Amino acid sequence: SQILLWKDCCSDCICLHITVSTALPTASVKIVNPQSLLYPGETVTLQCDISDYTDWTYRWFRDNHHLPSQTSKAIDITIPITQTGQAGQYRCEGLRTDRPQRSQPIVVVTISVTALPNSTLTVKPNPAFTGEKVTLKCSVTYDSSWNYQWYKDWNFNVVPQSVSHTITGDTLTISRAAESDQGQYWCEGNRVSRPTSSQPGDPVTLTVEGLPKATLTVEPNPVFPGETVTLTCSVESDSIWSYKWYKDRNDNVVSQSGRHTITGDTLTINGATVNEGPYWCQGERDSRPTSSSISDPVTITVNALPTALVKIVTPQGLLYPGETVTLRCDISDYTDWTYRWFRNNEEPPIQTRKTITISLPDQAGQYRCAGKRRDRPQKSCRSSALPIIITALPKTTLTVEPNPAFTGETVTLTCSVRSYSIWSYKWFKDRNDNVVSQSGYSDIGVSHISRADVSDQGQYWCEGNRVSRPTSSQPGDPVTLTVEDYQPKTTLTSDKENIFTGDRVTLSCTVESPGWKFYWYRHRPDSTPVTTTSGYSYTLSWVSVSDGGQYWCRAGRGDPVYYTLYSDPVQINITDQPQPVLSISSQWLNPGDSVTLSCEVDKTSIVWRFSWYRTVPYRAGLPSLSDKSYSLQPLSDNVTSEDSYTQIPAGPTPTGGYVCRAGRGDPVYDTFYSEPQFLWSGDLQPSASLTVNPNTTQHFTSKSLSLICELKGNSTGWRLKRHTETARRSECPSTWRSITESTCTITSLTTWHSGVFWCESGSGENSNAVNITVNDGDVILESPVHPVTEGDSVTLTCTFRHQGTNPKLKTDFYKDGTLIKNETTGEMTIPIVSKSDEGFYKCKSDEGESPESWVTVRVSPVVSPGSSTSVLVLVVVGLLVAGVLLVILLVLLVRYQNRKGETFEMYHLILLCLG
Repeated sequence: SQILLWKDCCSDCICLHITVSTALPTASVKIVNPQSLLYPGETVTLQCDISDYTDWTYRWFRDNHHLPSQTSKAIDITIPITQTGQAGQYRCEGLRTDRPQRSQPIVVVTISVTALPNSTLTVKPNPAFTGEKVTLKCSVTYDSSWNYQWYKDWNFNVVPQSVSHTITGDTLTISRAAESDQGQYWCEGNRVSRPTSSQPGDPVTLTVEGLPKATLTVEPNPVFPGETVTLTCSVESDSIWSYKWYKDRNDNVVSQSGRHTITGDTLTINGATVNEGPYWCQGERDSRPTSSSISDPVTITVNALPTALVKIVTPQGLLYPGETVTLRCDISDYTDWTYRWFRNNEEPPIQTRKTITISLPDQAGQYRCAGKRRDRPQKSCRSSALPIIITALPKTTLTVEPNPAFTGETVTLTCSVRSYSIWSYKWFKDRNDNVVSQSGYSDIGVSHISRADVSDQGQYWCEGNRVSRPTSSQPGDPVTLTVEDYQPKTTLTSDKENIFTGDRVTLSCTVESPGWKFYWYRHRPDSTPVTTTSGYSYTLSWVSVSDGGQYWCRAGRGDPVYYTLYSDPVQINITDQPQPVLSISSQWLNPGDSVTLSCEVDKTSIVWRFSWYRTVPYRAGLPSLSDKSYSLQPLSDNVTSEDSYTQIPAGPTPTGGYVCRAGRGDPVYDTFYSEPQFLWSGDLQPSASLTVNPNTTQHFTSKSLSLICELKGNSTGWRLKRHTETARRSECPSTWRSITESTCTITSLTTWHSGVFWCESGSGENSNAVNITVNDGDVILESPVHPVTEGDSVTLTCTFRHQGTNPKLKTDFYKDGTLIKNETTGEMTIPIVSKSDEGFYKCKSDEGESPESWVTVRVSPVVSPGSSTSVLVLVVVGLLVAGVLLVILLVLLVRYQNRKGETFEMYHLILLCLG
């Protein structure tokens, strides 16, 4: 086209002349993929090419029908699998917004579809028999290099590779055809290059026919052991077959042998004994089918032979010598038997009847029987052995009571047969024809000898007889009766000589033969018996003093009673339950000292065992004193056979009471507990201490005294305790007590207040003990309440009731009863106390004499050289020595201070000494 511009005569305008001569763009369709022939099922890609311009929107047409869903430049068209020949004409055109707004079609494409190649299936053989091999072969009439897929009955049932189906190339092999393999088969080829598949071939129907049936028969069945069995095999087809036999399993072929004979269609089994099988058979031949089916299995049943059983017809029960026995042979099932009998496995002659009769004891033994007959079964099994056992006749038993007997006694002879009942009895003496007596029928025969005599001595036996079996017994063993020509006497003894109240005593009465009852007498032998016992002993339990006296016994037996002579009397002396006496080797001990406890019961020879205890506050569950004021806690190694006990305390000796008790026999008889004895220590204890005010051991009557329990640590519940010579320990009376529980104040002392005082806790702990002496005279000795340590100084003061009238009297001091010093001051001082100063001290003057007081000296503790205390002592001593030297040097300095020129030198001398 051309556009022409020119200017006219008009000076202010431009004229345009447009000529249009351009054609619309052309749209052509081309096949992009695949090239060459097209096959059913393939996808074809078409492309629309438009010359010039861009921004096209595409419209597609098939056979001039618009395809609204296709708007792309390239589209995919899938050819139906069933399509062949012309598949349609395709064209396209483009649309756009700018000019030109559309194209025109110029090239139209026609889609032509070429049919897929055909596959052909062949099956051999067809029809087939079950078990045969079938080959299916597939071929495609188009080029080569195909893979094959196999189908059966419907399109989705692909035949897979399996044990019975083998696929190799173009061949499917069925190794052993079965009825389940019947059906329509077809195949299809597949490959990589186009065409990628073939058309499925026409289906071929495979027919599988069953093999001819083999039938197995057995005669006879069931069979009896030892019989011959015939098995016959036949095939329903009319041709000639040979046969194979199987037993138990398919691969176990029965071959010709001694028991198995094979002839044509027959297998013969000789001498069957037990159930056999299963058996089955199969036919074989050269033409198709080459074999028959396997027959149904048959089991040969071997029935047991009838059993024979031997029974005793008469008599029933035990068999005895001299009797006749009838035996019968019973055979289960069948009739017409002829019988065979065996004794000890030997067949006696002419015994063919069902019952036989034998005599005892000659024909006793093991019996069996069997039967035989003409029809099947022709024999029975031999029966089990029936032993014919002879039972010995029952034996009589003779008892003679009493035996030995004494003249005048009644003797009873009793005859019995242990088995069976209702016997009549005979008694014999010394010989078989000497029948002593005879009794009627009863279970037990009894004969009496009244007032036995020496002439009744001898051998006796008895024999039984009765109506029912067994009709007689064997004579029993003879019994010798002995008759003693005197009256026996009993002997009485006691198991204890010394008997205490609460104890038990056993009296024993012995006599020389058995079977006696015992009669016990007290005070007089001709009185009514105290008691009668079946045993020879009589025990008096928990005796009292009133049970004492003289005892006798005698024995009696039989009816009427025959008595022995009385025993000699035994005197039973019963005394009160003893109470042992406990003594302590030393009641006041220093720490670490041992103490020996001695427990004395009585001076008899009785063997006692001793128990040792320490007193503690009353506790439920522990043994206690009778008044329950204290409980008793066993010491270690509580029970000893010795009457002494040594205690070695690990620490300070504990203040407290000790008790002992003795026991003897089994069951144990115990004495009373002893009165408590006390062990005291004057040393202060770690748990509590007892102090007194005034601080002295001796006090005047009518004066006051305070005793204070000073508690230490966590100890609680303390109370003041006292022990005197005339009474056991007791608490401080309420009239003595001050406001505090730990203090006891006696406002007016009397001699009754003398004793040992200590403090005791609720748990049994004890303080030191203080021995207080209250004197109603005019002189007392004031001495330390607590032990004095070695090396200390101690002062003993002699004090007078009327001190004001003559304060300083001439006084003598004594130790352990010996005068040791005379003093005019009334005091005696021991400047350095040693262990030898320990002892009893007293003083004497014109006013009178004081009681004795014990002064305890505690050994001074040994200090080890390496201890901190020894170091401190050395330091102190060193400082004292240095101080003394310093004083001496200062004195020297003062004395020589006036000497010329010597002051300076002396000063340096002092420094030198100190340095």
